[in-house]
Amino acid sequence: MSKSRLNEIYETEIRPQLLKELNLSNIMEVPKIEKIVLNVGVKDAVDDSKAIQLVVDGITKITGQKAVKTKAKKSIANFKIREGMDIGVKVTLRKDRMYEFLDRFINLALPTVRDFNGVKTSLDGQGNYSVGIKEWSIFPEIDFNTFEKIYGLNITIHTSTKSDKYAYELLKKFKMPFRKSSK
Repeated sequence: MSKSRLNEIYETEIRPQLLKELNLSNIMEVPKIEKIVLNVGVKDAVDDSKAIQLVVDGITKITGQKAVKTKAKKSIANFKIREGMDIGVKVTLRKDRMYEFLDRFINLALPTVRDFNGVKTSLDGQGNYSVGIKEWSIFPEIDFNTFEKIYGLNITIHTSTKSDKYAYELLKKFKMPFRKSSK
C-alpha cells in the first residue's frame, strides 16, 4: 500500500526543514504526529438510544474507521445518566488513516466553514493540539439530510514532542490555518 500524500510530504520536506529550523541534532528528535483522536458527546443518547448509532455511523463515514461508543464512568442523577450508559463516540486514527484525515480536514473541511478566519492556537502545554468543530457537516462525506440534530466534534492531534513551540511549528508546516495574532 502506498503512503498517503501528507505522510510523503512530512518525510521528504517537513522533517528535514524542522531538523534544520529547530536546531535538532538527530532526525529522531524531530516532532511528528502520533495520533488523532475524534470525540463526540451525544447528550441525546440519554433519551434516544438510536441517536448514538447515528453518530457512530457519521464518524465512521468521516474517518473511514469504525468508531467506538464511550460509556459513562459514574451515574449522575441530575442528567439522568447511569453508570455504563453509552454517552459518546470516539475514534483514534494512526498512520495513513491519520494523515488522510488530516489532509481532508485542513484542505477540504476547514475552507468550507462560513466566515472562516483560522483556527485558534490552543496547545495544551504538552505539545498536543485540540480544535472544536461546532457542526461536522463541514466534511464532504456527511449528508445533511441524514441528521436531524447538529453535533459538535472535538479533534485532538497528539504529537511526539512535549514542547508547544515545536508542535506549533510542526502543524504550521502541515499548513494548519492558524489565526493571525493581533499583536
